[in-house]
Amino acid sequence: MHPTSPELEAAYSGRRVFVTGHTGFKGAWLTAWLQKLGARVTGYALDPDTSPSLFLELGLASDCEDIRADVRDYDRLTAALKASRPDFVFHLAAQPLVRKSYEAPLDTLSTNVMGTAHVLDALRVSKGPASVVVVTSDKCYENDGSGRPIEESEPMGGHDVYSMSKGATELVVSSYRRSFFSPERLSEHGVAVASARAGNVIGGGDWARDRIVPDAVRALGSGEPIPVRNPSATRPWQHVLEPLGGYLLLGARLARGSVEDRARYCDGWNFGPLSEGSRTVKDVVTASIAHWGSGDWVDRSDPAAPHEARALGLAITKARAKLHWRPRWGFDETIRRTIDWYRAHHRGTRGAALRSLSESQIADYMRATSEA
Repeated sequence: MHPTSPELEAAYSGRRVFVTGHTGFKGAWLTAWLQKLGARVTGYALDPDTSPSLFLELGLASDCEDIRADVRDYDRLTAALKASRPDFVFHLAAQPLVRKSYEAPLDTLSTNVMGTAHVLDALRVSKGPASVVVVTSDKCYENDGSGRPIEESEPMGGHDVYSMSKGATELVVSSYRRSFFSPERLSEHGVAVASARAGNVIGGGDWARDRIVPDAVRALGSGEPIPVRNPSATRPWQHVLEPLGGYLLLGARLARGSVEDRARYCDGWNFGPLSEGSRTVKDVVTASIAHWGSGDWVDRSDPAAPHEARALGLAITKARAKLHWRPRWGFDETIRRTIDWYRAHHRGTRGAALRSLSESQIADYMRATSEA
């Protein structure tokens, strides 16, 4: 059955949900969605690292237990997990930028790899049942740059430290699942663990540096040309609500039904757009300008820039067949929804009105007819 709002409400309403990285872009959208579903959210993260911050703009701290701490602090993390006794864990805390991994490789590795190990080990020692979704990235794979859709069974890897850290994170998840959280022994330990790999997500409220949509919106808002580093690079673009809907559905399936049913979902899953969503950076910039109503862009390609994959693609056959998850918004709708949000913010929409806009986009997404 394709996920519906009633199904997700049944899974999460009144349940305790522990979200790492709740102050980040994806984490804030996930927290808002969980709160809308009636979940009791405990967030564990560092302070927001951008200004503005979606988490602060939407006032999400007022409706959750807001813990500001580092996933690399094992003792603090373990204590927080034990105290919250979560029914669900969504692990999103990470160093999320490729270019930053060139500047801070050890921080990237310690946060992404050891941070994940800390979360899983805290679950091991807390000995409480939970359904766990660890979020990594489409960059976890040993990508050949062809742009062909990569399936979940393909090797982990990565050219740059960020991508390698995501491949290593997947290996950490796999090893903990085999060693401590075996699906075959789920009735004994009660911890169902899956990982989720998403493509390039966009949507309102991302203000990170070195991401094309935030860079574009900053330029459009100030009337300057958009600087574009890699106009011909191809990525699987999707609205942030697409993979988040996949994570929520995956979490619900990890918790529902017999032990055998739940165990079937303890695996790695891709959440990406249909093939029409794999577009060049130039396509994203051009469409963003069209929806904004004005603007221009300038090619700032640098042959000496750090390596980034020229093309990425995700196969979503498994999620479509086994989870019955489908992308709902195509490329044009994704750009429209994203730019609508930023334009409203640019024109002064704040506080309750901005949160209402965000929640209305969640509601519209759930009502949308699935893409073919």
